[in-house]
Amino acid sequence: MNKIAVVYWSGTGNTEMLAQAVLEGIGVDGELFQASEFNDEAIERFNKIAFGCPSMGAEELEDSEFLPMFEKVKGKLKGKDVVLFGSYDWGSGEWMDAWENEVMAVGANLVNEGLIIHLAPDSEGLEKAKNLGKSLKAA
Repeated sequence: MNKIAVVYWSGTGNTEMLAQAVLEGIGVDGELFQASEFNDEAIERFNKIAFGCPSMGAEELEDSEFLPMFEKVKGKLKGKDVVLFGSYDWGSGEWMDAWENEVMAVGANLVNEGLIIHLAPDSEGLEKAKNLGKSLKAA
């Protein structure tokens, strides 16, 4: 089972840009999913997963598509290698800290600190996302 899932939700396109860069870093072993396409059956095919979601509202995960999907699959993350990424407009990154804690609490192996990028990623941000994908592949 060498395939790696990149699962994301994006409202403005910023997190989608990051997801594409993470996928590029992973290479041919990666498979891209929008949150609405991923479920608790699909997760069984992957032992490594990159999740991407921007900060919404009061620094929380998007709650109409991403959060319901994540709630369904998080119980199956135990023992899997995981990285997290997303964009934000304001705040301090609190949503990423809470998300990291939630992933570790279910027994997943958090490969790196979550990658947060303010608004649209520039070339440096996209390079960081690509490196995040490489680190997940190497884990």
